[in-house]
Amino acid sequence: MHRPDPHSHYDAAQPKARRLRLKLEVDFAAKRIAGEVVLEFGGPVSGPLDLDTKGLEILAVDAPGKGSLPWELGEADPILGSRLRVTAPAGTQEVAIRYRTAPDAMALQWLDPQQTEGKVAPYLFSQCQQIHARTMVPCQDTPIARVSYQAEVTVPEGLTAVMSAGPDGDEATGDGRHVFRFTMPQPIPSYLLALAVGRLESRDLSPRSRVWAEPETVEAAAWEFAGVEEMIVKAEGLFGPYPWDRYDMLVLPPSFPYGGMENPRMTFLTPTLLAGDRSLVDVVAHELAHSWTGNLVTNASMEHFWLNEGFTVWAERKILRTLHGDDAAALGWATGQKALEDSLERFKKEPHLTVLRMHLEGIDPDDAFSSIPYEKGARLVAALEREVGEARFQRFLREYMDAFRFTSITTEQFCAFVGEKLPGALAAVNATAYLGEPGMPATAPQFHSAQLDGLTALAEGWGGGQRPTEAQIAAWTPSELLVYLQKLPRQLTQADCAWLDAHFKLMDRGNHEILVEWLTLAAAADYEPAFPRIREVLIRVGRMKYLRPLYGALGQHARTRALAREIFAAASPGYHGLSRRVVASVLESYPS
Repeated sequence: MHRPDPHSHYDAAQPKARRLRLKLEVDFAAKRIAGEVVLEFGGPVSGPLDLDTKGLEILAVDAPGKGSLPWELGEADPILGSRLRVTAPAGTQEVAIRYRTAPDAMALQWLDPQQTEGKVAPYLFSQCQQIHARTMVPCQDTPIARVSYQAEVTVPEGLTAVMSAGPDGDEATGDGRHVFRFTMPQPIPSYLLALAVGRLESRDLSPRSRVWAEPETVEAAAWEFAGVEEMIVKAEGLFGPYPWDRYDMLVLPPSFPYGGMENPRMTFLTPTLLAGDRSLVDVVAHELAHSWTGNLVTNASMEHFWLNEGFTVWAERKILRTLHGDDAAALGWATGQKALEDSLERFKKEPHLTVLRMHLEGIDPDDAFSSIPYEKGARLVAALEREVGEARFQRFLREYMDAFRFTSITTEQFCAFVGEKLPGALAAVNATAYLGEPGMPATAPQFHSAQLDGLTALAEGWGGGQRPTEAQIAAWTPSELLVYLQKLPRQLTQADCAWLDAHFKLMDRGNHEILVEWLTLAAAADYEPAFPRIREVLIRVGRMKYLRPLYGALGQHARTRALAREIFAAASPGYHGLSRRVVASVLESYPS
């Protein structure tokens, strides 16, 4: 037995599926998908085949010309789920499994009409990262076992299905249902399998990009993301031709737990990006960069997650620099530094989760999720670039993409490749301190600009009575205001909060990065005028990035703790399961 991924039953000595054929029938009343998956192997195979499942009801397993196949479902592990072992007779070329998902499948969030913008039809979306594809499809649920796929999705008439794949036709069945077909020709890791069903409309943004959303949101989304083609062109200049044919986006309802998910051909996005002033579209730069760093070259397991996210944060800031200049990139690094420091503080009692090359046997990768692989990883990439020079690193990056195109690799493979192409660079930047040692190396790159240094100095002078002038306030971009707020003392007085809100009009901000940073400060100060807005945001928005700091700040005072528990009781039915877990862990940490 050779299991290269601690979070999968996949055995590398067994046959590996090359392609999946899916038939999915979406049942909103039961909150279940009735599915059939055919695993194609590309040639005859035989013997045991171990697949990942979690909460799935297995109905039948067979093979064309072979009839029913022997199968057994192992005991349920709280992290891994249950191993489905199928025994294939000699000459088997494909295995078909009929199954049903559980109503509480972690990969699937079912929304009632009132939880959508339109409030007239239900909605379903998937989120398979980190290891949740197994709750939607029995499969070899590890990034190592990449597959192409085709799918046929049956939904109620009047609803539209989209997937992380190219559309391949649709038709009404004549019985109140509609079938949508999709094809994904390139091999992807299972966590990039994605599905959404709802009342959806689209708007074209360029010949190779469009945005999907509910009808009530689609025009605002099209305006917000109108510049995406320029981003794609800039990214191609850095990383080579876009490898997935189309770059479409779907703006989801507010309960989506992430800012974005880089599903190829159909990036999923939170509606909190619709700030009304295009100030948050840079999140799209991150998801777009994943088209190369993460989707094209992928981490072999979640123990190597930094290879996806560290490279992508670095790439995102390269795109920002080409679009908006050095100051914009420096501000991006500054906001990332705050997220990094928060994550290091959160894991100070679990330092093993602050290394880049993680060892996660027995650890749920959702529990290890933080900004560390993103920001610490990005700083290692930046250190390598500084060491060898921008031009040489650019050539290395192209060589890296070409060498590992459409494959999934380990940290060790990456280091061996760097050793071959950039000899001595890893030692020069002390890479072992990033990869294997907790915290941040003392030699990690620092990022400065006159603009950033001025904001930092002004915020650090708060305790001494220093305040920005009206002229400064009027001139600041949203990014500058966010950095200023992030660098203020974490414990302000109620009078401080009143001054900030009066001068910056923070309560009415449409930019959720600014709004949540402000509400976090206000909650920590027990600033009662902010309570209604805090309640509104926490009831409506399920993005984990915002829930953790807001609920955390509410834990500092008796009455805000009571407020937090009251809000969570009301909001939790609308949160994604991942978000509920995060908030529950925060509330459990409150003083009794």
